[in-house]
Amino acid sequence: MIYVDAFGGDYAPDAMVKGAVLAVKEFNREITLVGHEEKIKEVFDKNSLSMDKISIIHAPEEITCHDESALAIRRKKQSSLVVAANLIKEDRNSVLVTAGSTGAVLSAGVLVTGRIKGVKRPALGAVLPARKKPILLMDCGANADCTSEYIKQFASMSSIYMKYVMGVENPKVALANIGSEEEKGNKLYKETHQVLKETEDINFAGNMEGTDIMNSDNDVIVCDGFTGNIILKTIEGMGNLMKDILKDVFYTNTKTKLSYVLTKSVLNKEMAKLSSKRYGGAPLLGVNGGIIKAHGNSDETAFKNAIGQAIKFEENEVLEKIKNIYAK
Repeated sequence: MIYVDAFGGDYAPDAMVKGAVLAVKEFNREITLVGHEEKIKEVFDKNSLSMDKISIIHAPEEITCHDESALAIRRKKQSSLVVAANLIKEDRNSVLVTAGSTGAVLSAGVLVTGRIKGVKRPALGAVLPARKKPILLMDCGANADCTSEYIKQFASMSSIYMKYVMGVENPKVALANIGSEEEKGNKLYKETHQVLKETEDINFAGNMEGTDIMNSDNDVIVCDGFTGNIILKTIEGMGNLMKDILKDVFYTNTKTKLSYVLTKSVLNKEMAKLSSKRYGGAPLLGVNGGIIKAHGNSDETAFKNAIGQAIKFEENEVLEKIKNIYAK
């Protein structure tokens, strides 16, 4: 079953409801919305949407961005996120999609569903819409302090995700670093390089500098969560800057406005390839349940695509495949 937290994110519950309707049409799967039932039904009625293959589980409380994450998970037992997390705990084959705050989602994953036995630290990934192909950045904020063993586990779990959700055979894994040479980096990254190099079930491609990430041939970039979060936010900031620059250029004068009209279709097509909406969500790996974390400002298209990731996660039994690594 796919469960959707209908009250996490900036545009709740509208984006979640509309995204679920789009997902049913595209993927022909049953979806359960979790949240305040009356408010969810209002969105269906207001927009004349079909509830075909969509059910609702009532959860009257909400966890907001102003709540302290771990405390809210413990106290707001009837919140949409906690109720949904308990549902995937009861049915390990199910997957939760949520746009709730990162802190709350991490807390729910650890405190409610629990960690997979043998996993040192769960990690949050982000699918980057890079130039050549999507790249999974892992960890992008869950673990500011790491050991080489943690990062090795991030690489193993990410490889499974990229193979079975994103369809990449034998994913290539790179280590984010300040240089491509093997001897570059601080003590942690030098040690991690050697550990990844010696791990047989990881297709390790060596170090990768930040300048190469968005035009990379690799499939996974691993690092500690402190570094990963800086990489992610820098990329997001540069993307917004480029949009602003292009807008200023095209609106300079009549000639540039005409240039925009002539290139608009091609430009929009290329920009769509780099949109985060294309993939919709970030996997939280290492917890004992399937969780896809959508961006807080996800619209219905992004949410529909996040549900698509969740469906692949479920159908390809990604959770069981990750568990099998640590059952050996």
